[in-house]
Amino acid sequence: MTVQSADRASASDATEVVAAGRTLAALGLVGPFGHVSVRQGDRMLITPAIDLAQASKDTLVEVPLDSASLPARTPGEAWIHLAIYRVRPDVRSVARAIPESAFAAGAVTSRSIPPLHGQGAMLGETVPVHDDARLMRSADIAEPAAHTLGDADALVLRGNGAVTTGSSPGHAVARMRLLDTTCRLYLAARGAGTIRTLTSEEIAGWRAAAPPLLDRLWAHLRRTDGV
Repeated sequence: MTVQSADRASASDATEVVAAGRTLAALGLVGPFGHVSVRQGDRMLITPAIDLAQASKDTLVEVPLDSASLPARTPGEAWIHLAIYRVRPDVRSVARAIPESAFAAGAVTSRSIPPLHGQGAMLGETVPVHDDARLMRSADIAEPAAHTLGDADALVLRGNGAVTTGSSPGHAVARMRLLDTTCRLYLAARGAGTIRTLTSEEIAGWRAAAPPLLDRLWAHLRRTDGV
């Protein structure tokens, strides 16, 4: 990649991270807390410790993936982003949010949340629950959470919200919206007393179809929320 094309890619990444952060805020999936990052080679570009509705390209922070400490203005929980990038080379973007449904779902199970609708399968065969409500403010706390994520694309942090991954910031945000829906459906079905999960074949089919569907969902979320 030439210097000029690398610069264009970097500018595009910054635009997408800002749009992803603002969309999370518009959807009500973050309050004053939450962040979005994208991998750029041996570093990540992440939203700072501010309300994501106020994110802009000139507020983003670059953090080396091998960092032993966090630069100024970096969110304290940036460690969970770093931990995921280190153990999941396939992940290019991470979204951290606090959907209320994830708090509720994480309170009723300490293991995992099954997908009950096809789109929920785009989060993984199940959504693991990390049974530790501490803030992800150190590598020692974040690394076990990254391992709990495993090969799934979403993780509920008991008492501490959720994390989703993607090949782009838009996909990570689309999955956060799907996670919110998945948690709500799980709680409703559990309350009704009967849960009928998807079969492994159904899950595999939805996961194979995921990339263009996530593109469409992201385009919808970004447009309808005015970002």
